[in-house]
Amino acid sequence: MILDTVEYLFDTNLQKRTDVVAASDDGDDQERQDPRRDGLLLAEPMVKTKRPPYFKVVLLNDDYTPMDFVVFVLKDIFHLDHEASISIMLEIHNKGAGVCGIFTRDVAETKAELVITLSRRNEYPLQCRVEKA
Repeated sequence: MILDTVEYLFDTNLQKRTDVVAASDDGDDQERQDPRRDGLLLAEPMVKTKRPPYFKVVLLNDDYTPMDFVVFVLKDIFHLDHEASISIMLEIHNKGAGVCGIFTRDVAETKAELVITLSRRNEYPLQCRVEKA
């Protein structure tokens, strides 16, 4: 008696199908069947992934937060070098606001929250906002 078992295995996107044929009782191995021979042809969907939107983290100028603390925040939270930190701090001081970095939404919100938390712990009114880039 020959026992033939055909299982159809689908991946998560239903893009590929594999036919598995079990061996017969007498030890003869059967070849794998071509899935296109049964008349069923599965079309592969066109899947394009989109890049996530980016957001700017903007520090705002105030009259009470010292420039040294702003440089410290830029170096500590945004991992900028000393020259870039001073440049952004001067932009914040002269123009009223300065972009500290461009990140995905979760990272931008986390960094803005860290800036506000650190400034409140040191009793400074430094403000930070997140804007769409």
